[in-house]
Amino acid sequence: MKQATYFFFGCSLFIFTAFTIQNSINWKISKGYQVKFSGTDAEGIFKKLSGDIQFDEKNIDSAHCNLTIDVNSINTGNGMKNKHALSDNWFAAEKHPTIEFSSKLFSKSENGYTVTGVLKIHGIEKEITIPFNFNNSTFTSNFSVNRMDYKIGTMKGMMKKVSNEIKIEISIPVSNT
Repeated sequence: MKQATYFFFGCSLFIFTAFTIQNSINWKISKGYQVKFSGTDAEGIFKKLSGDIQFDEKNIDSAHCNLTIDVNSINTGNGMKNKHALSDNWFAAEKHPTIEFSSKLFSKSENGYTVTGVLKIHGIEKEITIPFNFNNSTFTSNFSVNRMDYKIGTMKGMMKKVSNEIKIEISIPVSNT
């Protein structure tokens, strides 16, 4: 009789939990995304962003994202600055053609959400926590990155005119896949 009770209890538990397990929603990055950067004597956009985003506000524990920016898509509005940005003195785009972010943990915050993960720029990986909001099927974020942490440029010559803290503004509209 005990075995039948355990069996019934186990089956009941499985049936109830099967209906409550949720996966995150898979989102497809839509056209119209923006990746802007700004600082003293450095501003522009990256035109190419790709990746996968899994996120559900009701099931944040299963959220995950991997994003990739094509460094060669940089546009500062000045052809000479673009060329310098891609050179070995700055991004070294030939050796490091992408900027990558891979999430580890999503959390609810007072003003929206945060995502902690590894940001890889110029071949250097650092853990970073990024605040973001999700409204009307659009992820938005404003945060700063210290370019010297990733050995982007130096503090010599004309490069020292560029601020160390670079402000990043991201807007990623998405649709259900």
